[in-house]
Amino acid sequence: MPPLSTSLSELAARVAELEAEREMTLRLAQTDSLTGLVNRGAFTGSLCERLEAARAAGTSVALFIIDLDRFKNLNDTLGHHAGDMLLAELGQRLLDEAGPGEMAARLGGDEFALVTQDADPAARAERLVAILSQPQVIYGRAVSPAGSVGVAVFPRDAGDAADLQRHADQALYRAKSGGGRRWQAFDEALRLEGIHRRTLEDELRRAIPAGELAPWYQPIVDSMTGRMVGVEVLVRWNHPEQGLLAPGVFVPMAEELGLIRAIDEAVFEAACAQTAPWVADGLIEVVSVNVSPRDLLDPAFSRKLIGRLGKTALPATALTVEITETFLLQDMALARRHIERLAAKGVNVALDDFGTGYSNLRALMHLPIQTVKLDRSLIDDVGRDARVSKLVASMLHAARSLGVRIIAEGVEHEAQALFLRSAGCDRMQGYFFARPMPGEAMEAMLREAVNPSPARLAAAS
Repeated sequence: MPPLSTSLSELAARVAELEAEREMTLRLAQTDSLTGLVNRGAFTGSLCERLEAARAAGTSVALFIIDLDRFKNLNDTLGHHAGDMLLAELGQRLLDEAGPGEMAARLGGDEFALVTQDADPAARAERLVAILSQPQVIYGRAVSPAGSVGVAVFPRDAGDAADLQRHADQALYRAKSGGGRRWQAFDEALRLEGIHRRTLEDELRRAIPAGELAPWYQPIVDSMTGRMVGVEVLVRWNHPEQGLLAPGVFVPMAEELGLIRAIDEAVFEAACAQTAPWVADGLIEVVSVNVSPRDLLDPAFSRKLIGRLGKTALPATALTVEITETFLLQDMALARRHIERLAAKGVNVALDDFGTGYSNLRALMHLPIQTVKLDRSLIDDVGRDARVSKLVASMLHAARSLGVRIIAEGVEHEAQALFLRSAGCDRMQGYFFARPMPGEAMEAMLREAVNPSPARLAAAS
């Protein structure tokens, strides 16, 4: 029988070994595997603890949220492994920057955080921007990353961890919007902006079932005859206090809140009900609707759309669904399934923003897309700039050679319309023909075009 002292020493060694393993497991669970920084889960808990300690001690805590700019471009050009190399390097830079008692974390993707006791964080924010911009050699190429920084300070800007993170994020978004300086501190203007946004969010949730979001329409004209052959469905918010709100005010918010699908469905149903008589009466042939990339990523999207369409009087052959290249780049296989399923029911599919990305022609060659919409950014200088005109003409020729109908959007001047018609563009839309309008005005314009009033006939003669 071994001596009791030996057994106790072995037991103590085993306990110490198990404790070390437990600590290692806990540390790994709290660490981001790529950068070695604290991960999001551990960061949230630690931030709460730090704020409570600061509250008791009457001190401040500064939270810096850091986000890389154009990180996706690096992944696209050099590959994801190169992106991982850059993230790992930036993680090390933040570890080196963090002083005693400070915490550096990776929140996910290309977003990082630094928690300090800086009551006046301007100098630290400037240093972080400089640290982020230092070049790094990847695969023999000098990559110069750039980042934006948002900062909020406890207790001056927020009373708890959730508000502190939200306010630092809000400052970050302001910094990323441009203006020269790459960092932004939370301030009173951002506080008021946040209050306004939260109010608008609540109102948007109420507005959808209340029917305040209504379809508007912009006509699509035949390039050769000038006849209105279709309409594109747009959306406007008839806000009870602020009046008519354009999509740019609320659509990005709806996408962030997960409300865009409800908006799309409500506007789609209203538009189908309103335009079905226009198609039945021969006023138009095409009703074109936009679909968000988030909706398209739903594997059941096309089946759901066909089901909703079947409950309306609008013929499937009159409907055009506009999809963007963003979705094609995300999931080409899913795009093919959606497009083929819609085409089998007679629904036309159009590729929006044609000419803005490198994979458009590849999509036209490999997917059953019947229509492309030439992006408005290419239309601005046609008919005035010879090089742009030649480029657009060649794109029109390439699309025509594939048997695809071409619609130019954003036509605002007669010179643009004349050039596009001579270059073989099939259809056009834009302010030169008509601005977006509510359904009643659109129907009146369509019926007037088919049966012109005596006054209009007299003016034409």
